[in-house]
Amino acid sequence: MESMHTKSGVELDTEVALAQLSARLFSQGPDALVAALRQALGTARALMAELRGFRRDARAILSRYDDISLLLGDAASITSVARNGHPDRAVRDAADTAEQEIESLATELSLDRGVYDALVAAQAEVTQNQESLDDAGRHLLDKVVRSMKQSGVDRDEATRDKVRGLRDALVLVGQEFGKNIIEDVRSIEVEPSELAGLPEDYIASHAPGNSGKVRITTDSIDYVPFITYARSSRAREALWRAYRQRAQTTNLPVLDRLLRRRHELATLLGYPSYAALATEDKMIGSADKAAAFIEEISAASGDRSARDYAQLLARRQKDEPAATQVEPWDASYLTDRVSHEQAGYSAQETRPYFEYARVTKGVLDTMSRLFGVRFVSPPPEEDVRDSGRWHESVELFDVVDAAREVPLGRIYLDMHPRDGKYKHYAQFTVRTGVDRPGRERLPEGALLCNFPDPSRGTALLELDQVRTYFHEFGHLMHHLLGGHTPWAGVSGVATEWDFVEAPSQLLEEWTWDRTTLGAFAVHHETGEPLPQALLDRARGADALGKGLWVRQQMLYAAVSLEYHRRDPETFDTSKLLAELQARYTPYRFIEGTAFQASFGHLSGYSAIYYTYMWSLVIAKDLFSKFTEAGLDDVAPARRYRDEVLAPGGSRPAAELCERFLGRPYEVGAYRAWLDGTPV
Repeated sequence: MESMHTKSGVELDTEVALAQLSARLFSQGPDALVAALRQALGTARALMAELRGFRRDARAILSRYDDISLLLGDAASITSVARNGHPDRAVRDAADTAEQEIESLATELSLDRGVYDALVAAQAEVTQNQESLDDAGRHLLDKVVRSMKQSGVDRDEATRDKVRGLRDALVLVGQEFGKNIIEDVRSIEVEPSELAGLPEDYIASHAPGNSGKVRITTDSIDYVPFITYARSSRAREALWRAYRQRAQTTNLPVLDRLLRRRHELATLLGYPSYAALATEDKMIGSADKAAAFIEEISAASGDRSARDYAQLLARRQKDEPAATQVEPWDASYLTDRVSHEQAGYSAQETRPYFEYARVTKGVLDTMSRLFGVRFVSPPPEEDVRDSGRWHESVELFDVVDAAREVPLGRIYLDMHPRDGKYKHYAQFTVRTGVDRPGRERLPEGALLCNFPDPSRGTALLELDQVRTYFHEFGHLMHHLLGGHTPWAGVSGVATEWDFVEAPSQLLEEWTWDRTTLGAFAVHHETGEPLPQALLDRARGADALGKGLWVRQQMLYAAVSLEYHRRDPETFDTSKLLAELQARYTPYRFIEGTAFQASFGHLSGYSAIYYTYMWSLVIAKDLFSKFTEAGLDDVAPARRYRDEVLAPGGSRPAAELCERFLGRPYEVGAYRAWLDGTPV
């Protein structure tokens, strides 16, 4: 018997194009990558042409639009992972080119008046009949129409043409900014004696070269331990300067172009600044409110920051009685010294308890316990080509719901540094999940990180790196557990941007949980469990520099906002950075450095770096429900999974929080944390 619904050619093309956008592309070379991506774009164009003629059936209209979003989103995801993680330069370059084409079509979609008219017609139908779409569909439809209006779709054709040109240019400038950071890895050479103070495994992995000197790079696995433990202030200064000179020559003019074009785009669309444009659809609502938030948090942390700085200066004066200030390259070292002397703790003490493989197992086990999932390794015969892994070091797990024994998705862990790879720590989407009849597909996500590599010797993590591991896995769980909504546009981490860090910051709290750590934190040589007294000292030490840390975060937030809140023709980025540094931190600005040139968030987050602290306020409040029950009780975690993570972006973030908390979110828990008061 024939189906009552015969699929159109464009529907069949969509299924084929989506099937081609597989993670297995990573093993097929640049030509296959570009071909599959262009096929997806061609299908998206066909869907756009079809959608322009729709004026009735809200569900059909939204389904067509959502398929376009799914094609563009998956194409962009595959491209982003390839560009940031693939070991083959040819593939990375091909991904650069493909990304430009994807972003260009995404701009076309946002400015397509025919598509917009179809969506507005769907809105009118929903107004007459709420049942024509489900709650998530209505939320998505409203969000898309608002976003298209914000993009300028209702402007005249000349304005839309200018918007297209500016957005295409911004893609190129953003790519250039990020690539320059990745490719400018600097290094210094130090005498072997200048490794004094560093852990034994670090020294063992940094043998002198033919010159008799030791090379230290600006990659994080070299930089962070050296700047924290090396006793030589001279060597720390040399590395600190090198780190803050990365991409300086190449990226300062690129940043100027980026800011000018963003400002031009914003003013063309009727906004006073790009910051106003970027904050309008966020939880915070406006650039002025973002600025007020930065000032509020800065004021709240001011006294504590001053006390923290006084402690560091007093510690420096023990070694150098004539010192009148703390130099920025001495701050991490002095913080570790103060921690050791006042809290009886040095970060080196916990490193032997956090061997990379054990930490990985511990994080996976914790996620399993909290959220009721299992992580299953693929069968041994599934090799790199079959699995879609882009490098032999990438670990792969299928994620399964433990209670129902149904698959939830797949994750890729690309966790160690290599040439040409993304330099920090982040979660990337590989595939967007959807659970709509006829469009069922499981989500896939990846972590691209830079933890020590076990293949190069004993891989020990700092406690702060363990916290980073939990943080990034929070994004991954959000993507996986929220990836089963009926619409791609609200799937996974699709909430307001200033909420997306909250689920990750929440999971950082388990870094301090004795039960959690007891399952995997053992000395890599003796097998001794991490002592409770040592963990207590670590937590006490973590609180010592809290005020300075918050003010440093507010500096980053202010740089991000103010660069985009002002007319770029009226300021110099280095001079403004110096002014903001003097305002928010006690450290002097060092001439000849340009931190902003390697501040990658300026490309991705633009004006809204404030979101990290905004999200932290929410995360601290969410965590209060876990502490009320006790961290051994998984009931709050399962309810959190259902109320906050599983809906993805199908409801406003504030509503998700209120459903979980039973009230609107509050700042009390954050202030208690900042003041050091137990929550």
